[in-house]
Amino acid sequence: MTLPVRAVGKGVDLATTSQSEADENRGREIRKREERLGKLERDYDKQMERCADGDDAACDKAQAIRAEMKALMPGIPLEPERD
Repeated sequence: MTLPVRAVGKGVDLATTSQSEADENRGREIRKREERLGKLERDYDKQMERCADGDDAACDKAQAIRAEMKALMPGIPLEPERD
């Protein structure tokens, strides 16, 4: 009668994520956020240059980009300071 227990145990093993897999997934998600933040920073800088030249639409775009950047920030861990 161990067959049903083994089958359930195997299903649980397949359904659960190991700690290393969870760490890898978290790292992957953080890298995606960092890449997105980098792109947003470049776009923000471009829009701010255009805004400074008097382009009102660029000012609006810069504000929207800045809002998205602020929303992403909490999901990116700070790196420790190095001496």
